[in-house]
Amino acid sequence: MFDNLSDKFSDAFKNLSGKGKISESNIEDTLKQVRTALLEADVNFKVVKEFINKVKEKALGEKVLRGVNPGEQFVKVMHDELTSLMGDENTGLDLNRPLSPILIVGLNGAGKTTFTGKLALFLKGKDKKDVYLIPADNFRPAAKDQLLKHAKSMSIDYFDSDLSMLPKDIVKAGMAEAKKLGKDVVIIDTAGRLQVDDELMGQLVDVKNELIDPEVLLVADAMTGQEAVNVAQVFHEKIGLTGTVLSKMDSDARGGAALSIKHVTGVPIRYISVGEKMSELELFHPDRLAKRILDMGDVVSLVEKAQEVVDEKEAERMMNRLEKKQFSIDDFMKQMDQINKLGSMQNILKMIPGMGGMLRQVGDLSPAEDDMKKMRIMINSMTQKERDNHKLINESRISRIARGSGTNDEDVKGFIKKFEQMQEMMINMMGMMKGGGMPNIPGMPAMPGYRQTGGQKKKKSGKKKGQFGSKFF
Repeated sequence: MFDNLSDKFSDAFKNLSGKGKISESNIEDTLKQVRTALLEADVNFKVVKEFINKVKEKALGEKVLRGVNPGEQFVKVMHDELTSLMGDENTGLDLNRPLSPILIVGLNGAGKTTFTGKLALFLKGKDKKDVYLIPADNFRPAAKDQLLKHAKSMSIDYFDSDLSMLPKDIVKAGMAEAKKLGKDVVIIDTAGRLQVDDELMGQLVDVKNELIDPEVLLVADAMTGQEAVNVAQVFHEKIGLTGTVLSKMDSDARGGAALSIKHVTGVPIRYISVGEKMSELELFHPDRLAKRILDMGDVVSLVEKAQEVVDEKEAERMMNRLEKKQFSIDDFMKQMDQINKLGSMQNILKMIPGMGGMLRQVGDLSPAEDDMKKMRIMINSMTQKERDNHKLINESRISRIARGSGTNDEDVKGFIKKFEQMQEMMINMMGMMKGGGMPNIPGMPAMPGYRQTGGQKKKKSGKKKGQFGSKFF
């Protein structure tokens, strides 16, 4: 997400390193690079011009704080202006009245039907709403089949619409059924259409008129950049939007749509789709996305996601075992399962401050994820006793595990060696948490600023600044 834009911003900020203060002369080159980066990201040129002027005015007018270098201060200004550009804090949809309707609109291929399913799961899980789905796309019969398949897999009720009817009649009948069933929220999936097709746009207006104060969400493809903004403008003028949704944000999204759409249309971004799984939908938070773009990470979103997917009882059981210096292959497998629920390794690491730049240097992490899959297959080829006590795994068992997992003896031996290192590290980490020191992890170099004392490292005096200065974040 916005990797290219993040790279360009990082390069631009290097111009300020080592400067004693922010001045018009030393930020001119930085602003030129920021301007170029935004234009290459397909951000609306009027938005870019206004953004650059605001950053320049604010940066030059900002009093430089003692102990904060100009680079950190400039990043703070950039963060604030990016956040302001993308909108106010998002509190989600207003769904507090009975039978709240949500109308989903957009162009062909933008991902409306998939988003409809994702939103239904999101509202059912996070907001505890009783959701009802109405397929009203009578131009593409496969859309109804796709939506019903999602509904069944997520145990969500749906209206078995007659696609020979007009969309407004489908919606009228579906809303009557939803009312009879006492549903909280009704989500209506409509046919994709071109913004220049007045007849089809007229059908959407007719559908909206059948509803009482609906939320109208436009699904816009984040990969289309500024074109998504143009689409949103037309839909807003003809139908009246209450929010937009950016789909395909896990792709090589340049950023033009996210950085322009609210400023140009006045319509807030409500959600972003960050993956192919039905669970990979997030509320759009401008400040958090600004931090991701500036490689500050997004720890809040990571913690929220962990709270959703981590089994508290399992985590407590694991802590108790570690306190007793116990950590088995079975425990390791369960830890991998918990991590997988958070998403891909790449996406998790990007949420940690400063890791974005490091990841770009490392490159593709898919080989590491392939190794994890290979480990999982080997573990699945073990007996429960072997998972509970890897010391039982002798040469003959190694050969059996290798045959069962399609690997060789050396692969299995390599995994067991890595696991033993992991086991020692996990137990040492528990010792650190209980003793308040840093553990002596085998194979790891001593951390700067620490000295070895009785198997642990005690921190020397002196503070170490964070990447962007604790005064700001």
